[in-house]
Amino acid sequence: MYVLIVFAVSIPVYYVVVDTIWLGELDEHNELIAQKSADELNKLNISDAELEKSIALWNQIQPGTDIQKISFNYLKSDKKYTVERKINSEDQEMERFRGLKTVVYIRKKPYLFTVETNVEETKETVISLAVTTLFLFLMMVIGLLILNRRLSNTVWQPFNETLNKLKSFNLNEQTNISFEKTDIREFEELNQALSKLIDHTISVYRTQKEFTENASHELQTPLAILQNKLDLLLQDEDITERQYKMIEELNTTLTRSSRINKNLLLLAKIENQQFAQDDNLLLTDMLRQSISVFEEHFHQKDILIQQNIQDEVKVSANKNLTETLLNNLFVNAIRHTPKMGEVRIKLTGDILEISNSGTSSLSGENLFKRFSKSSTDAVGSGLGLAIIKEICHRQHWKISYHFENNFHFFTITF
Repeated sequence: MYVLIVFAVSIPVYYVVVDTIWLGELDEHNELIAQKSADELNKLNISDAELEKSIALWNQIQPGTDIQKISFNYLKSDKKYTVERKINSEDQEMERFRGLKTVVYIRKKPYLFTVETNVEETKETVISLAVTTLFLFLMMVIGLLILNRRLSNTVWQPFNETLNKLKSFNLNEQTNISFEKTDIREFEELNQALSKLIDHTISVYRTQKEFTENASHELQTPLAILQNKLDLLLQDEDITERQYKMIEELNTTLTRSSRINKNLLLLAKIENQQFAQDDNLLLTDMLRQSISVFEEHFHQKDILIQQNIQDEVKVSANKNLTETLLNNLFVNAIRHTPKMGEVRIKLTGDILEISNSGTSSLSGENLFKRFSKSSTDAVGSGLGLAIIKEICHRQHWKISYHFENNFHFFTITF
C-alpha cells in the first residue's frame, strides 16, 4: 500500500519533471536554429535586395519561423513562450508549441527571429511511463507475495509448531511439551521460556491438587470425629440443660465449619479443573429429579412451585457439577423465600431461570463473591452463589441476577 501511494504521487511529479526537461531542450533547440539561420544568411554573397527576397522566401517555405526587420530598440532580450493552437483548420485537436523571439543581426542590421517548435505530448509520455511503472509494480508485488508466502512457511514453521503444541496442551494430563530445536534465535528463546513456564505451571498445579486432596481427607476426618463425639455427648443422660445448649451450639458451629470446608475444597477443585470432561446431559430429567428431592422442603414452608420445563433439553456439562449447581440454586431459593411464598422454575433450550418471591433487590456487585451473604441467616456458608458462579464459568455458561415485580431472578444462559 505504501509503494502504491508513492507510485500514485509520482505520476504528477513525472509530468512536471518531463515537461520541464523538454521545454528546456526546446529552448536550446530554438536558440540554435535562430543562430544557425542568421549565420547562413550572413554567408550569402548577394545584394541587399536579393537578401530581402531570400528572407521573404525563407518565411514562406520554413514552417514555424519568421524573420522581420526591426529597429534597434525593438527588443532588448529574448522572449520564450508557450502557445496552444491548431496546426491547420481541419485539425480539431489543439497542439502546444514552444516559441522563441530573439534578435539576430544580418549584415549588422537587427531582425526579429521568431521560431516555434511543436512540443511532444507530455501527457502521452507520462501515461506510457505510468503504465510501464504500474506493470513493473504489479510484477514486483506479485513476486514479493509469492516469495513472502514461501519464506513465511519456512521461517514461521517453528512458531506454528510451537503454537499447535500449546493449543493441544492440557494441564489435567500434566504432560510436559517437548519443543523442537530451531535455528531461529527468537523462536528458540521463546520455546525455552515456554518450557520453563509450563514446568512451573505443572509443578504448581500438582502442589495445589495434592493440597486439596490432602485437605479433603485430613480436615474432614477430625471434623467427623468431633461431630461423633458431640453426638455422643448429646445422648448422655447426665448432662445438664446448660451443657446441652452449649453442646448443641458447638454442634451447629461444627456442622457449618464442615460445610464451609467442603465448599472451599469444591471451589478449589473447580478452579484447578479437577473434574472429568463434559457429557451430553439431559437437563430436563436432572432438573425434575432435583425438584422431587427438595419437594418436602418446599412443602414445609408452604412454598408454591410453578414449573415451565421444556422436554428433551440437553446440555454439554459435567454431571456432578451440574447436580451441585441445581442443588445450590434450590437451597438458595428455599432459604430466602418467605413462608407462603412462590418459586418459579423455567427451562428452555437456551436458559434455566429460577425465581423466588422477595421484598427488596440484592446487591448485584457482591452477590456472587465468597462469604458475601444477603441475609442474616447463620445457617448458610456464604459460598453457595460463589460455587454457582464458578461452575457456570467452568462450563462456559453465563449467570445473571435481577429483581422485578417482587421476585428475585437467577438466569443461567447456556
